[in-house]
Order: sequence, then C-alpha cells, then structure tokens
Amino acid sequence: MKYAVVIEKGESSYGAYVPDLPGCIAAGKTREDALRLIHEAIEFHIQGLKEDGESIPEPASSIEIIEVAA
Repeated sequence: MKYAVVIEKGESSYGAYVPDLPGCIAAGKTREDALRLIHEAIEFHIQGLKEDGESIPEPASSIEIIEVAA
C-alpha cells in the first residue's frame, strides 16, 4: 500500500502525518528523520489496527503541486 504523507517544516524540526490514517504522525530533526519515522509509524499504526480487529483504510488521498504567482 502507498499512503500520501504530508511533511511540514517547523522552526527547528519537521512533522509528518498521513491523511488516510488519522492520528498517524511523526516528527524529526531533519526531513529524512521525519520520513523514516513516519514510515515506522505507518507500520505500527497498521499493526495496531490489525491487532484490534479493525479494518485498514485504503489509501485515498493524493497530492498535486499547484504553482501560483506570488
């Protein structure tokens, strides 16, 4: 499964979340850290859903980059 991940740069760290998996978040000092940690968080989140007998949400979100004049 491939899930869309949103990465946000903060003042001193990066945050990441998965729109299709509410509550699945991670933060890291670098973008690479955040990506590595969100990958682990997704696996952990899905494992928890399975253990609880809940359904695993199908990936439904997608992203587009929109360019506008600033």
